Amino acid sequence: QVQLQESGPGLVKPSQTLSLTCSVSGESITTTGYFWSWIRQPPGKGMEWIGYMASNANTYYNPSLKSRTAISRDTSKNQFTLWLYSATPEDTAVYYCAKGNLPSTVIADYDTWGQGMQVTVSS
Repeated sequence: QVQLQESGPGLVKPSQTLSLTCSVSGESITTTGYFWSWIRQPPGKGMEWIGYMASNANTYYNPSLKSRTAISRDTSKNQFTLWLYSATPEDTAVYYCAKGNLPSTVIADYDTWGQGMQVTVSS
């Protein structure tokens, strides 16, 4: 059974970097055919796909966030990390990590999710 768990600071100051880590158990993030995504939901708004890292470490980002987003991984810990630079209050959201079987930007294509973590960007 694959499980994902988000961790990181729940409060970030504007202009700083928002960084969240997803710890994965039950499956290796290097197993061929899986795609590991970050997704967020701002208060009162719908889900927004942020980006994914494939099992071969290739990444793909939402064009609207690409200029200030990166995803990295630590295979020794079976974790992947979201970096969102120059955070603004508009980045306040519940952030989720998720696993899918397709290189997809469609939220519904992700079948296993972490519980989500609230991140607030505020001074």
